[in-house]
Amino acid sequence: MPDNKKPKVQEPMWPSLIAMVAAGVLHAALPAHLALGPRWAVLGIVVSLLLPGEVFHAMGKHRMCRVLGYIGISVVTIAMIGSVLLLLRAIPNHDVKPLQLLHSATALCVTNVLVFAAWYWRLDAGGPHKRNMRNEHTHGAFLFPQMTIDGPTDDPDDQKNWQPLFVDYLFLAFNTSTALSPTDVPVLSRWAKVLMMVQASISLTVVGLLAARAVNIL
Repeated sequence: MPDNKKPKVQEPMWPSLIAMVAAGVLHAALPAHLALGPRWAVLGIVVSLLLPGEVFHAMGKHRMCRVLGYIGISVVTIAMIGSVLLLLRAIPNHDVKPLQLLHSATALCVTNVLVFAAWYWRLDAGGPHKRNMRNEHTHGAFLFPQMTIDGPTDDPDDQKNWQPLFVDYLFLAFNTSTALSPTDVPVLSRWAKVLMMVQASISLTVVGLLAARAVNIL
């Protein structure tokens, strides 16, 4: 009997790379006094780390790719948290103009989503390489709705070989930042719960700063 099961799609690495480059660009767009260090330094570090990581991935050296990926995401995370703290200090001192505050808060909110989407994508179930080695995604830090469905998902040819891609973690991170909760994706792992609390706290801080400044203006 022929096997009609759809071949498992190997997840590409480039969506995470694009997300980190975008986060570096957003950091560079911040006002100089809200950026941690030279504004373009973060983007330069990200590119210098993640592009070689793509080469190592293509060569099959996944451990080195993983290490460079963690370092790159850590740099962006530290820069983002540093900028949030600088913004927190600048508002009471009236060092940020209203339009600057709006632009900076928007950049930090988008960066928050991109950074934590990359963390979830990198850490869940051993990372993208290990997920690609499995025939199906049944265990991980997050319980995606597709993992509870016994049969096809949104693709009629997809029969229990579903796996989360970067867009799934991006959606999760977006919900965490906007709704301050994982919404339709229960969190199973303790490390994931800690990361989501950090992400929600950053989002709540930025939104709170905007609200406080708006009240002050009015």
